[in-house]
Amino acid sequence: MARQRTPPAVTGQPLILLRLEGAVLLAAATTLYQNTGASWWLYAGLFLAPDLSFAGYFGGPRVGAIVYNAVHTIIGPLALGIYGVLSHVPLASQIALIWLAHIGFDHLLGYGLKYDKGFAFTHLGKLGGEDEE
Repeated sequence: MARQRTPPAVTGQPLILLRLEGAVLLAAATTLYQNTGASWWLYAGLFLAPDLSFAGYFGGPRVGAIVYNAVHTIIGPLALGIYGVLSHVPLASQIALIWLAHIGFDHLLGYGLKYDKGFAFTHLGKLGGEDEE
């Protein structure tokens, strides 16, 4: 039986830039959140909420990756933030900023979007070290 290869991942300078991008997203979203005047308890309480998407892995690695990736792309928080601004619903914008800060934090730490091979396989590299071929 042929051994499955490690999914592709970004390396070198592009990886450094993507991690830096995560740091900037975290800093920018947190700074904008601060300017909303919203409660830091809300920020603290919701910052790790997107990680509840780990529960998708109870359905296996394929379902887990789909659920995790759906929650860890910037599409959702950008849509929510735009809705909040255009509809004058500050809470929606505040939640969107917390969500974006979380995604930035994850990318800064190397937690990227997942492949269906398993949770440790991300577009930013394998969590926990290199996989043997």
